[in-house]
Formats: sequence, structure tokens, C-alpha cells
Amino acid sequence: MSSSDKLKKAHIHFSPPLIHYQTGKIKKVIISPISVLFNPDQYSVEKSNHYASMAIPGRDSPIIQFVKGEAETLSMDIFFDTYTYFQSEDVTHHTDKVSALLKVQGDIHAPPVCTFQWGSFFFTGTLEKVTKKFTMFIEDGTPVRATLSVTFRQFTPEVGTKSSPDKTKMRELNQGDSLWLIASQEYGDTSKWKEIADANPNIDNPRLVRPGIRLVIPPL
Repeated sequence: MSSSDKLKKAHIHFSPPLIHYQTGKIKKVIISPISVLFNPDQYSVEKSNHYASMAIPGRDSPIIQFVKGEAETLSMDIFFDTYTYFQSEDVTHHTDKVSALLKVQGDIHAPPVCTFQWGSFFFTGTLEKVTKKFTMFIEDGTPVRATLSVTFRQFTPEVGTKSSPDKTKMRELNQGDSLWLIASQEYGDTSKWKEIADANPNIDNPRLVRPGIRLVIPPL
């Protein structure tokens, strides 16, 4: 591995896919991903279940019953510094790109679905919360350093559960396609992009796939 490959930059992809909350239909719009200026020092993934308790006379503790599983959340702090590396430009030019993911998109009537990608780690969800903390300013008051505390909540479209195809399929990549998008369409699970990548040795970089490539979609 070369030195340039050792440090993978984190990105936030928010199209494709833009997924309509109610229909689950995917709208392809080609938009460049948001590049994180500095990779986070750490991130946390939280998963929880919801239980209900029922008090029973004569028992010293209630009966606990499982109700539902809660969506996973991804939380992290992202650091931005334009004073050192971007000639003191307004740091909000970068931070606003992230907070804009909270805005409702007019064509889908909901905020966009995002995929946070860092190396082999993928997390697909909607941006739930952003807290901005500006920590350095130049003489005219322009902010040049900031930390964003962000939380993504796992997103699953409201469509029927998909099953693995019972035989190998072939599929040609179109402009804007990605392996995790195809995994969502074929298997209903974005994390299955690795199975598609493993079945296609002609893919050198799973994060940068070119239109026109014919993919093998294996049964799981």
C-alpha cells in the first residue's frame, strides 16, 4: 500500500440515493459528496431496544416485554479549520454544506438520505442533529475554525423486504450508480455491497465505479 492510500478521507454522500420516505422510490441526482476536511478522532454507533414493563400483583419485579428495536445512530465531532489551510476564508462555507442536509428537499418532502463513508465503513441514515461550535475568528469577526457535533439516524425505506436472487444476475452500471445503492435495490441492505465487490474482480476501487461496467450480482 502506498503512502497516499494509507489515509482515506471521510465523505458524506447524499445523492444517490435520495429516497422518498413513504414510497421508497429512489431519485437519482448526481451531486458531489461532501468531503470532511479532517477525519474524526472517533465516532460512536449506538443501538438500543425498547421494552415495556407490566406490574403484576404479588411479584417483586415487573414483567419485561420486548416492544421494538430502535434505529442505530452514528455520532461524531467533525473539525473544520480554514485559518491554517484555506487562507482564512469563512469556515461556514464548509459547515453549511453539512447542516444543509437537515433541510427538507422539495421533490421528496423530506431531508435527503445520506451515507457516511470512511474507508470500508458505511452508515446510511438521515442527519438528525447538528451542533455548531465556532472557536476562532479573524479581525473582522469571520469564523475560521469550528467543530460540528453531528448525529445520523439509520434509515430504512418503507418497502417490502427483499430477498436474495436465487441465481446470479448481470447488471450494467449507469451514471450515478454505486455499490451500496445497488445492494439496497437488490438485497434491501446497503451493507451487502461487499458481496457484490467480492464477486467482481474487475472493480479496483469499490468507492469509485465507472458507468458501463457490467456487474455480477451473486445470490447470498
